[in-house]
Amino acid sequence: MIAALIIEDEKPAARRLQRMLTKENIDVLETLNSVNSAVAWLQSNPQPPLVFCDIQLSDGIAFEIFEKIKINSPIIFTTAYDEYAIRAFKLNSIDYLLKPFTQEDLQFAIQKYKNTHSKNQVENFSEVFKNLTQQKIYKERFLVRKGVYIQVLTTRDIDYFYSENKMTYIHQYSGKESIVDESLEKLTQIIDPEKFFRVNRQYIINREAVKEMIRLANKRIKLVLLSDNMEVIVARERVNDFLKWIVH
Repeated sequence: MIAALIIEDEKPAARRLQRMLTKENIDVLETLNSVNSAVAWLQSNPQPPLVFCDIQLSDGIAFEIFEKIKINSPIIFTTAYDEYAIRAFKLNSIDYLLKPFTQEDLQFAIQKYKNTHSKNQVENFSEVFKNLTQQKIYKERFLVRKGVYIQVLTTRDIDYFYSENKMTYIHQYSGKESIVDESLEKLTQIIDPEKFFRVNRQYIINREAVKEMIRLANKRIKLVLLSDNMEVIVARERVNDFLKWIVH
């Protein structure tokens, strides 16, 4: 039986993955939820035959683990990020599962592990890490809840984020709104700055959502957005950066 280590900070996702692995006759050695706990476990235990690793953990990014300790184990990443941001995995024969993934997706990844493991290709991981650290990975999907329903939104659906009464909201082109857990400050760190810009303290907008730009007094700019002709003012101290961004 194959044995695997799970590194995943979301308990429901970790439990689901463990159940799915059991169906594939894979024994789970341990489930860890952070960079620090993963480093500690790997320092005090033999390297596992296989690792399933989420990218964003409770105390940092998973790649920090591999800066602190050398890992030769094959790694299958589980991530909510889109394919363009993880091209390096394919180039180096290390597979990934894009959340939410199916049992069939898992089977395919495990088969790829078996094939590559027999060829001893996992030593290429250092090259994978080098490629990944040179390319910033941005969040492309958000889970939003409406009552008992859970929906996956991609950044293509979102025209802007905004904060109000200490809450942060996602606004879709369709006009629908949902609460998101991250603050605007956090969002500016995890979403693609090529696509989104924080125009003031309250709003982060999608480049594609800008319908019109109107110059106002005091060197400010008013934006008219595609969704319901919503108007947003670019803060004066951000105007220059915004103008460079919008034509970049």
